[in-house]
Amino acid sequence: MQVAVIGAGDCSSGEASAAEEIGRILAENEAILISGGMGGVMEASCRGAFLAGGTTIGILPGTGNGNPFLSVRVRTGMSHARNFLVVESADAVIAVGGGYGTLSEIAFALKSGKPIFGYRTWDIPGVVDCPTPRDACIKALSAVTR
Repeated sequence: MQVAVIGAGDCSSGEASAAEEIGRILAENEAILISGGMGGVMEASCRGAFLAGGTTIGILPGTGNGNPFLSVRVRTGMSHARNFLVVESADAVIAVGGGYGTLSEIAFALKSGKPIFGYRTWDIPGVVDCPTPRDACIKALSAVTR
């Protein structure tokens, strides 16, 4: 199973802690983590997954290397348009906090019918609000048959 973890490239320490926990839980459940590959929520979730022995894929905006916790780097040269690729590569999506980039990914997920679970993110119909990072993971992992 592939789960996209989306959120701001510049996040609070609480969001980073939640994202790292999400990454760890996904890795412990053998899910592949997909993200935009940069900092903030993306880096924290990748760190959690990577340190737990999981696989992390970064769909990068340009030609750089992204964060240091990526197992695979996909250099797109597409800037924010890569958000579509992040969502379309996933079986389920978990949003942590986030700004307008996260909002665009949420919109792509809703438009394409992907299950999306949110922890302290945009309050939008179709996004399942989760009270804890663990709850978001459990729901995402249960949403799609492996």
